Amino acid sequence: MCCGSTTQIANGKKIVLHEGELLFFGQGARQEILPAEENDIAVNFIILPQFFDKVLEMLDEDKTPLRNFIVDSLGNSTGNTNCLYFQVSDVLPIQNLIENLIWTLTKGAAPNRRSICQTTMGLLFMQLLNHTDRLVSGSTEEAATVKVLRYIEENYRTGSLTEIADTLHYDLYRLSREVKRRTGKTFRELLQEKRLTQAAYFLKHTSLHVDEIGEAVGYSNLSYFHRIFQEKYGLTPKKYRDS
Repeated sequence: MCCGSTTQIANGKKIVLHEGELLFFGQGARQEILPAEENDIAVNFIILPQFFDKVLEMLDEDKTPLRNFIVDSLGNSTGNTNCLYFQVSDVLPIQNLIENLIWTLTKGAAPNRRSICQTTMGLLFMQLLNHTDRLVSGSTEEAATVKVLRYIEENYRTGSLTEIADTLHYDLYRLSREVKRRTGKTFRELLQEKRLTQAAYFLKHTSLHVDEIGEAVGYSNLSYFHRIFQEKYGLTPKKYRDS
């Protein structure tokens, strides 16, 4: 939203979009925009799925549960979560990236304009992943799921579903079912996915010993860590590092 505000009906839910805010729709979303005033200016980007190839490549190293949830929300044509509303009007890097994107599309004549736009979009998503606290959820259950995924990002080493359920004042079994329904995975599977992704990052970018990395991401049983890492990546941690 560039200026003013517009009222959107997203999957039956009313959203008042204010200046500087972003609203993403997946392929299966239903959208209606109510009449706007003369000074209410919004820019609507219609993006083909293949445009995100480079964006996903830029995000490939950080395949965390939270990243996957955001990407899948936009790419899933049948899921419950295919509308993402970010209240980021005061986040300067995000505002600058959107302005750069609009300028490139409207003013730029460079032959590599498509590549520039894809790279800008990738940087935008990286910034948004750092500001998921600004993601406004469409329901209490969806909000709880996002909070669980954000909790895993920050507490993957020692986190537990019991702890986050107590923090959210949410019934443990109900929260467990909701996370499974919205992500397709259990809390334990999501936690392990984050741990192994973080371990792969440490193997690539640090000189820590393999066993130190296993302990750093939350595994006291190092034999188990070696086994499940190989199951996920098809290589032992050492061979993964060497490759």
